[in-house]
Amino acid sequence: MSDTANNPTDARIAEIVNGNDVVLFMKGTPLFPQCGFSSRAIAILDHLGVDYASVDVLQDMEIRQGIKTFSDWPTIPQLYVKGEFVGGSDIMMEMFEAGELAQLMAEAAVKPAA
Repeated sequence: MSDTANNPTDARIAEIVNGNDVVLFMKGTPLFPQCGFSSRAIAILDHLGVDYASVDVLQDMEIRQGIKTFSDWPTIPQLYVKGEFVGGSDIMMEMFEAGELAQLMAEAAVKPAA
């Protein structure tokens, strides 16, 4: 991950990532995703029944570009659990199908959705 001390966008991203147990950087919102990959990611998280925050990268171009550098991952959506980068929608799907994502959430003691 990049040096947050010299980059205010990285500092904002780090604050979001570290301030939420589960956060999804996505295109759109959970109620109105703006791409199929973001829609798939939301469906997975909703199916797992975990509490999560989301960030609409379409509303903030600095975050949209900065998150790619922050994670060294070129695509959106991006999932973080307990401050750690997990991956994008394809990785989420693979982990979900293998039962690994539910296991990760349980091991991380992620709260269920309200």
